[in-house]
Amino acid sequence: MTSIRAFALRDTESVIALWQSTGLTRSWNNPHLDIQRKLQVQPELFLVAVDGGDIVGSVMAGYDGHRGWLYYLASDPLRRGQGIGRALVAAAEEALLDMGCPKVQLMVRPDNRDVLGFYDSLGYDRFDTTTTGKRLIAD
Repeated sequence: MTSIRAFALRDTESVIALWQSTGLTRSWNNPHLDIQRKLQVQPELFLVAVDGGDIVGSVMAGYDGHRGWLYYLASDPLRRGQGIGRALVAAAEEALLDMGCPKVQLMVRPDNRDVLGFYDSLGYDRFDTTTTGKRLIAD
């Protein structure tokens, strides 16, 4: 039976392995540092799905007072279609709503059609925007 709980330090290597198996890691983002940084800001919004002691999913959420964001949503590729991603999104949305968050957004790479379809099925709207960014700390 899968349950959702807050991330714990003991989950670090399992979560990173999950992110790597799902293609979420990028060479310019050190996943260990991403986890360390998240644990300094709203750590209660870093959730994992667990089944029998195994990490089978994750999501990081954040709320800036204007909107919520979802990052690092992942589910075990061998467990796709079992509702793990849906449960994690629902748990993150509920936690954000409890904080008074009026809306939630996320970023998906345009060529990731399966993920776009997943969010479509959850009622997320696609926006025609361009995302820009600037690195403030060189890792």
